[in-house]
Amino acid sequence: MRAKDIALDGLFRQNPTLKLVLGTCPTLALTTLAMNGIGMGLAVTFVLTCSNVIISLLRNVIPQKVRIPAYILIIATFVTIIRMLLNKFLPDISASLGTYLPLIVVNCIILGRAEAFASKNPVGAACLDGIFMGLGFMAALTLMGAFREILGSGSVFGVKLWDFSIGFFTQPAGALFTYAMFIAVYSMIYSAVVARKKKSADTSEDRSEKGVTADV
Repeated sequence: MRAKDIALDGLFRQNPTLKLVLGTCPTLALTTLAMNGIGMGLAVTFVLTCSNVIISLLRNVIPQKVRIPAYILIIATFVTIIRMLLNKFLPDISASLGTYLPLIVVNCIILGRAEAFASKNPVGAACLDGIFMGLGFMAALTLMGAFREILGSGSVFGVKLWDFSIGFFTQPAGALFTYAMFIAVYSMIYSAVVARKKKSADTSEDRSEKGVTADV
């Protein structure tokens, strides 16, 4: 699989938040602030990339019957490492992420990529998949967090923009509304891109057929 395809899948075509709808708990709970999206996104990217690499390296060694417990053990190891690093060097971010940081162990994105991709592909591809899936997750959370922070608090990344605010967007209902709206916008953009590519492919096919007919 080409690096370009892996990157496009993670960032857009198979975006874990907007397309696959995975990791919804931290998405709904932590997107009150844009900085939370970056913090959780970087943590997930680190764990996802490292666990993908190790699982890919051991994919022919781990017995099939115990693969899921083995994956969880590997993931939990890297979650422990990132928790220790954040507690030591970035305690404020660690506190803002709260219980959702240790819950990365059971994040569907990480376990899903371990089972669907890392266990079936070489190390290089698994590493790229972890990086770009994590970045796609981080981008979605950061954009949603910025949207809710601007409307709900009148600020972004802690910088006050204006005094006007809509408290609804700081509430759980605001999180659900924002998530639904982002999925709807993403779906429209995705459908438009797919339709454009299909139209372009059909046009190229028609030109090829006309060229063959002319040659005959």
